[in-house]
Formats: sequence, C-alpha cells, structure tokens
Amino acid sequence: MELFDNLGLGFAVALSLQNVLYCFIGVLLGTLIGVLPGLGPVATIAMLLPITFGLPPVAALIMLAGIYYGAQYGGSTTAILINLPGESSSVVTALDGHQMARKGRAGAALATAALGSFFAGTVATVLLAILSPPLAEVALAFGPPEYFSLMVLGLIASVTLASGSMIKALGMIVLGLLLGLSGQDVYTGTPRLTFGLTELSDGFDFVAVSMGMFGIGEVIRNLEDETKRSFLVTKVKSLLLTRDEFRRIIAPVLRGTALGSILGILPGGGAVLSSFASYSLEKKVSKHPKEFGKGAIEGVAGPESANNAGAQTSFIPMLTLGIPSNPVMALMIGAMIIQGITPGPNVMTEKPDLFWGLIASMWIGNFMLVLLNLPLIGLWVRLLSVPYHLLFPAIVAFCCIGVYSVNNNPVDVYTMALFGVLGYVLVKLECEPAPLLLGFVIGPMLEEYLRRAMLISRGNPMVFLTHPISAALLAIAAITLVAVLIPAIRQTREEAFQE
Repeated sequence: MELFDNLGLGFAVALSLQNVLYCFIGVLLGTLIGVLPGLGPVATIAMLLPITFGLPPVAALIMLAGIYYGAQYGGSTTAILINLPGESSSVVTALDGHQMARKGRAGAALATAALGSFFAGTVATVLLAILSPPLAEVALAFGPPEYFSLMVLGLIASVTLASGSMIKALGMIVLGLLLGLSGQDVYTGTPRLTFGLTELSDGFDFVAVSMGMFGIGEVIRNLEDETKRSFLVTKVKSLLLTRDEFRRIIAPVLRGTALGSILGILPGGGAVLSSFASYSLEKKVSKHPKEFGKGAIEGVAGPESANNAGAQTSFIPMLTLGIPSNPVMALMIGAMIIQGITPGPNVMTEKPDLFWGLIASMWIGNFMLVLLNLPLIGLWVRLLSVPYHLLFPAIVAFCCIGVYSVNNNPVDVYTMALFGVLGYVLVKLECEPAPLLLGFVIGPMLEEYLRRAMLISRGNPMVFLTHPISAALLAIAAITLVAVLIPAIRQTREEAFQE
C-alpha cells in the first residue's frame, strides 16, 4: 500500500500544469536532438544546465529526464527513414530498420520502434518505482568504507564497459578524478591543483567542464567532418503491423526490455550498451539469423526496447545511491547539486515530491512520446535539411551565455573553451570523454568517503577489508578489472611477437 501512496504523491506532483509543461518541453527537445546528428542527450543536457538553475528542482529534473529518454525515441526515426542514426543507441536500429523502409515497410518499422519503446519505458518505470525504496534502505546502512568501495566498483565497471582501449579509458577516469580534486581542501582549506589562480579556489565549474567537453567539443568535431546528408526520405504508407509481424516482435520486445533493464542499472551501462547487446542476443536466438541486416523486424523491436529500458533504469543507482551509471546521470547529479540537493538515499525521505514526481513523470513522458513521434515524422526529417554551419553559431552562443549566467564569472567561459578543445583532442586520440566526466563527478565524493573512513579507523587502511560489504565490492572490482585486462595484455603480446 505504501508504494501506491507514494505513486499517488508522484502523480499529484507530475500532473501539475507546470510539471506537465516541462515534461512536454523535455520530451520534445529530446526527440529533436535525437533526430539531429551530432548533438545527443549529453551535449544538450550539458548546455541546458544553466537554465535549470532558475527552475524549481522538480520541474528541472523532469525536463532533463525527458530529454534523455526522449532522445532514444527520436534517434530511431531518421535511422529508419534515411539510415542516419540521430543518437548513438540507434545505430543498431538502422541496420534492419532502414532495410525495412527500402522494402516499403517504413511505417511498420516506425510503429515497432514506438510500441517497443513505450512498453519498455513503462516496464522500466515500474521497476524504478519498485526497486528504488529497498535499494535506498540498503544504502542507508552503508558507511564511508562501503560507499568508497561502491564508487571504486562503479568506476572500474565504467572502464570495462567503455568502447576502445581499456588503458585509455582508465587514463580518462584518473584524469577526471584529478580534475575533480582541484580547489580548496575540504578539511584544511589548502588550495590544490589551482595553478595559482584564485578563480579556481572552488575548483573547475561542473557546468563549464560538461558544456565544453560535450557541447563545444562536438561542434568542433562536426565542423571538421560535416557529413553529406541524403534527403531521399522513404514515404510512410501505413503504420499498421501485420498479424505475423506483431507475433514476431512480442518475444524480442520482452527480451530487450529485460536485458535493457538489467544493463541500465550497471555502472557504465545504459542505452547504447543495451541496444548492441539486444541485437546480438536476437541474432543468436533467431530461427532466421540470415535475415538480420536485410530487414528483420526483430532487429528493430529488440534494440529499441532495450535502449529505452536501459535509459530509464539507469536512474535507479543515481536516485538511490547518488552514483551515476553513465555520463547523462552524472549531469543529472550535477543538476541536483546546482539545486542544492545532496544526491543519495536521503533524497527519497527528504524530497519525496521530487523523487516520486520524477518517477511518475516518466509514464507521462512515454505516453507523450508515442503521440509526438509518429505524427511529426515529416517535420523531424525536414529539420535535417538545415545546414550545420547555420546551427553551430547558435549552439556556441547559447553555451557561452548559459555558462556565464550560472556564476556571472567570465573565467567559466574560458574554462568551457579550454575543455572544448580538450574534448576535441581526446576524440582525435580515440579517448572517450565520458569516463573523464564520470571521474570528475565522483572524484570529490570518492575522496570524502576515503578520508572519512580513514578518520574513523584512525588511519588503518584495513577498514576497507574488515567490513564485509566493502571487501566484497572491492573483490568484485578487482576481478572485473583483471578479467578485462588479461585478454588485452595477451593480444598486445601476440601482436608484438608477430612483429
């Protein structure tokens, strides 16, 4: 009964006129940036963080959440119609979705994506409502050693699940941790890593760093290689599925929802990993694996369900533990901190209207997305005809105004420009900026819990091993890291031997 009472509170908050409006704005923006290649939810949320400073906390988080899961919907539209994924998690959808469109079944592919996304989003929100309270209660029993070990595990998991070189991902985590430690020491007030600049006495501004890395960095990268876009859009004839197509999508939608829900909770997981994992699973279990890549409807249903489930269950560790499972959740934590809210298990008890209002808004947002996506397909595709050289000045100007408005400090604008160049350089070096942002957000919390644990134990580092939960989490982190590094080391040795 308590769950229903909490959901009642959540819907009362989410259905207020103001919050419904911001939910609509969020999912509309999410769909838009999902359609437009080169932006993505991380860059958009980073650019909109300054705006949330003047909004009520509930409305701000509802809007940012809508942008995130709305982008998963929007990315599938152009992936299916013109083979141009607007969002990275929709890359897999393009493989079979566009082939279906070329065969005259664009409507069926779009309907499959919408139905799978809606079902997965609904189920994931139910899981979010059911699993969050018990996880928050468990989190309340955690002490500083347990929180430190949990954050170490989260960082290791984000490294192991990152694409590309594990060593580079680990290096990005370490760099992010170091940047997060700049500013005054919490206990002594001693300045550190400030490079002698008094403006950095409070450390690097989170909004400036995130907007630079993902906003300005993306602009530079897109200007360097602006792809030629094709506008030969397939005409959508009918959005109705045949009886056979409906029967074929049921199992993939269920499997994708289950897989995405699990992977979304894991640190480093989320929509992208879920969609790729679901496609691989569907291809393995299918009775007709040769159809994949040629227009198999299962190749649309599974990944689209998985990426939406993964996007929404990734809110669970963020809301209950205060630990981001992916870069978007790191930005959400940044938004909470801007609003003066301390992320963690106490949010549920101290801010129940925010906690349950955000969960209830996801049902409302998913329903809005179904109504928005299919009727506005023509509009979304026409937006792709806008040349990027007309879009990027507006993006840069918006970033500069936004980052300056947070603290009215011109140094933040220079910081954003510096991290924009750094973000571009990292991409050219094939280093993912996302782990750096995770390390930057978790760094201060990691240090605080480390020092608290050492103070409690009077400087004895064995405190992390004498507490059973802490020891177990560290053991899992070590096993995970070793399991991933051994194949990489072995491959390097084989390559060196062959040379």
